[in-house]
Amino acid sequence: MTWWEILIIVLAAAFVVTVAVVAIVRKKQGKSSCDCGDCSACAYCKQRQSAKAPEGEHSEKPGGPGSEK
Repeated sequence: MTWWEILIIVLAAAFVVTVAVVAIVRKKQGKSSCDCGDCSACAYCKQRQSAKAPEGEHSEKPGGPGSEK
């Protein structure tokens, strides 16, 4: 195994660890793990929007999904 193969393995492992740590930190902060931008496709966003809107009203804001970012 050459030095560049080892470097690739180390960088890939560092990337995986970084993604896992960021996901754990965001979860502990109470943030959503989805950054889909399309709240109609995200179950978490649908539940959050329906909890905010009174019964019978449309839950999206006038700017559309993802416009509040």
